[in-house]
Amino acid sequence: MLKLSPFVRRLLLRLLVGLISGYVCFGACVWWAMHQPPETFGRVMARMPGPIPFLIFPFETAWIHARAGTLQVGDRAPDFSLLKVDKSERVQLSLLSQQQPVVLVFGSYT
Repeated sequence: MLKLSPFVRRLLLRLLVGLISGYVCFGACVWWAMHQPPETFGRVMARMPGPIPFLIFPFETAWIHARAGTLQVGDRAPDFSLLKVDKSERVQLSLLSQQQPVVLVFGSYT
């Protein structure tokens, strides 16, 4: 069995504690960013080095939990406004739903 000197053991312990602390701090930073508005999240993730957050942190699981929300089936949709495609004006959901049914399409349907 390999016997390590007390100095090497302390050094390895400090290195291990440092790595674990760094991982926890990094995870806390990513978790915090996931709970921010999309603009803030985008700015934080743009500064992350390459695919590192996706490889060393359970990113997809954390993302699902962070963006789960509290809406249940049958709840009213939260009110929000969006800019029209031609950027001529903003449209508010609560004003549209009083006139006619509203369908929101996220993504491509072609």
